[in-house]
This record gives sequence, C-alpha cells and structure tokens, in this order.
Amino acid sequence: MSTGTALVVGGTGPTGIWVVDGLVDRGWQVTILHRGLHEAPETPAQVEHLHADPYDEDSVRDVLAGRTFDLTLAMYGRVRRLAGLLRGRTGRFVAIGGVPAVRGWMNPWLFDPPGLPVPVGADAQRVTEPTEDEKGFRVARTEEAVLETHPEGTVFRYPYAYGPYQLVPREWSVVRRILDGRGRMVIPEDGLTLHHHGYTRNLAHAVLLGVDHPEGAAGRIFNCGDEEVLSLRQWIELCAGALGAELELVSMPWDLATPARPLLAQPSPTHRVLDLAPLREGLGYRDLVPAREAVPETARWLAAHRPEPGGQEEMVLTDPFDYAAEDRLIDAWQALRGSFPAVEFAVAPGWGLAYSGPEGRPRTQKEYVP
Repeated sequence: MSTGTALVVGGTGPTGIWVVDGLVDRGWQVTILHRGLHEAPETPAQVEHLHADPYDEDSVRDVLAGRTFDLTLAMYGRVRRLAGLLRGRTGRFVAIGGVPAVRGWMNPWLFDPPGLPVPVGADAQRVTEPTEDEKGFRVARTEEAVLETHPEGTVFRYPYAYGPYQLVPREWSVVRRILDGRGRMVIPEDGLTLHHHGYTRNLAHAVLLGVDHPEGAAGRIFNCGDEEVLSLRQWIELCAGALGAELELVSMPWDLATPARPLLAQPSPTHRVLDLAPLREGLGYRDLVPAREAVPETARWLAAHRPEPGGQEEMVLTDPFDYAAEDRLIDAWQALRGSFPAVEFAVAPGWGLAYSGPEGRPRTQKEYVP
C-alpha cells in the first residue's frame, strides 16, 4: 500500500472524519481544507488544516499556491472546479458524488411504468437534461468532468448517509416521536419501500478501499451503500427496538400517508436500490457495521444528542411533528376501515399452490416421511 501526502477537501463531516482517520492510520500525511467554521474533535492532532471556501475557486487557489499532493479526496465544495484546479498538482483525484446523477433516482416517472430498475448499476444512464432533474443533471456533469480531467480518477456515489452528525437525520422522525411518548406512527404502503442508505463508517470504508486499491479504482464510478437494503418498516422497527419502545405502525395508501413524507423522501413509494457488485468484486467491500446494527446505533446516538426542536435539522427534514393532525388522520382512517363492509367470496383466493409458508397449503401427509 503506497502512502504520501493527501489533501482532503472537507474532512470534518459525518463520513469525512472516518476517511481522515483511516488515512492517518494508513500512514498518509494528511491535510484537510475546509472553511474552519467547525472543527471535528475526532480529527487526529497531526492533521494540517487549511481554511478556505471550497465553493470559491479563487479562495482555494490562493491557499493551495505552490502545493502538490500525491492524493486528493474531494468530499465537499464545487468538485468540478476542484478537479480542474488540481490538474497536474495531484497524483490521484477521488471525488465523492451522489446518486442523483442516476437518471430516475429523483424522478421515477421517467420510466414507464414509473420506477427505477432494481437494482440500478453504476453504469446506468445518467441524467441528461436539466428538465429531468436539475440537481441530478449538475451531479452527472460533475462526474463526467472529473473523469475527463483525471482519467485515472475515481468517483464514489453516496446514497442517503446516516449516522452521528448527519445534517439531515431521517431517523429523527422516528426517534423524536418515541421520546415524545408517541405510541403510533403513519407509514405508507405497510412500509415496504426499499431505499438504499449507507452508514457513515461503511461509506468511508468504501472510499478508503479505493485509496488502498488504485489499480482497481482507476477511471471508475462506484455505487456505495450498506449491503442490506432495509424496508421502511424494518428501519422504523429497528429504531424503536433500540430505544425499548413499541410503535403501532398505521399503514395507509402512500397518497394519504402525509406524515410519512419525510420518511419516504420522495413523492412515490417506488424502490431505490443500488447494485454494489462492482464495489464488492472490484474493491472487496463488505460492511464494517451491518445495517441491522448501524440503524440502532444511530437511533441511540440521536436520543443522546437531540437536535433542537424547530432547528436546522428539523427544518431540512421538513417534519413538522404535528401530532394533533396525525391523530385526526389516523382516527379518520381507522374509522373508515372499521366501517368497510365485509366482502365474501364464493371461493376464497389463495396464496398459490407453490407457497408453503404459514397459512399455506397443508402437507399431503400428516407426518414427514424422509
């Protein structure tokens, strides 16, 4: 494993702290470039700090005057501009991007019927027009620019990240309700939607594998995320279990399940699942922390580090925590279901003769005969 000088643009965010720590452990001489508005206590003492605005090309150019690096990881700022600025001044360039680059990730209605392919590969078509998705179009153009400027570079696509210090803690929608003593919660379509996430330590691990295996990572784009994709229901139940709580999950059609919008994170119950095969096979990725452990860890961390009510996290999350309205909606839905007439079938529909699980077709013999 080769080491040398490494520049990390960012490095103090939820995954950046783990990337910086991993580089130091591997023997890299690390410099982080960030605005200096907050310092992470986890940053090793030997790390050099450069303060500049990663969104201001002139600011970065001034602070990097005369500097070169063996490795650059752009985790923050205008990555497209940073790629150009560091052309010829870094041995390797690694960019952290996002899944909105994938055509349909933010706009499943681009497919007929609506919904992304499951899973969606790293080689899937990218957003090609701003009208398809403005943010995704910009992210896709950045991916192209990075690999055009640094043909041996690497792009890692993050999905929704979760874990300590996350600025958009989706788990807080569950954790706060539990801490507030709520006993029931609205979920859309029984919570069956699959939405790929990545625990912060797992995402950082993927990036560090790219650093460790330059030949396998060169010129490639990798989807990142946890190996197991939990359903919305599983994820909520793991949060509740971590805090010793029981929640009645009230399932509604997604278009009526208004309080669940921040959980669904899109105006559709369609799935968003990434193909991680290139990451697993090309770089040997395996989760450091399985999702069924990482989600409870995150819930417990949030319970111990509660976001301020009405603060930045809740504003970005867009969850109003309007319990009175939620109760009226749940009561109306349950009353409607209670008034629904029973419908008898002359022949009851079954699960299919191939199904052999609970409530399935009974065995033809009472006792098992080997």
